[in-house]
Amino acid sequence: MTGLDGVILAAAEVEAFCRDHGWQFCFIGGVAVQRWGMPRFTQDVNLTLMATRGTEAKFIDILLEKFPARLTTARKFALEHRVLLARTAGGIDLDFALGAFPFEEASTKRATVWAVNDQITLTTCSPEDLVIHKVFAGRDRDWGDVGSVLVRQRGKLDLAHIRRELPPLLELKDDVESFEKLQRLITEVENRPR
Repeated sequence: MTGLDGVILAAAEVEAFCRDHGWQFCFIGGVAVQRWGMPRFTQDVNLTLMATRGTEAKFIDILLEKFPARLTTARKFALEHRVLLARTAGGIDLDFALGAFPFEEASTKRATVWAVNDQITLTTCSPEDLVIHKVFAGRDRDWGDVGSVLVRQRGKLDLAHIRRELPPLLELKDDVESFEKLQRLITEVENRPR
């Protein structure tokens, strides 16, 4: 199955696998945007999976037994970059970010269950944490997603949480401009007529 239905089914498969293993995780990226922002087409599944430093290999090996690698060097890449690039048997790309930072751990703990339909529930990050993830990633598509979350969740977001959690993460990549850009976007959305 392709399209959004295929992505949601792939996410449900990953959700069941992670739950069966008792892992701490949450969906970020396009799947979380379906819940908190303006739904858009997405072709892959992105999630944070808590794997503290020194435990990565265990998680990677278990995941690769279930989900085929997208690279011949996927295991090595994941150990070096903390992202495992895999896919489902049905061909949906999976990006497992191996979380270790305090923000990632807190984000997975704040995650809540989303009832997609009567059969499928997915654990997604909060809308505030989605904004933080997206600003940190900083691609054009990510900024579009930030805008859609700000619009759809207008008046409901804990902006103080975002303003507190985001700057230390942006400092890791010496990025001051993204926080200022976010502030401008928040002001623009807040000043729009309802």
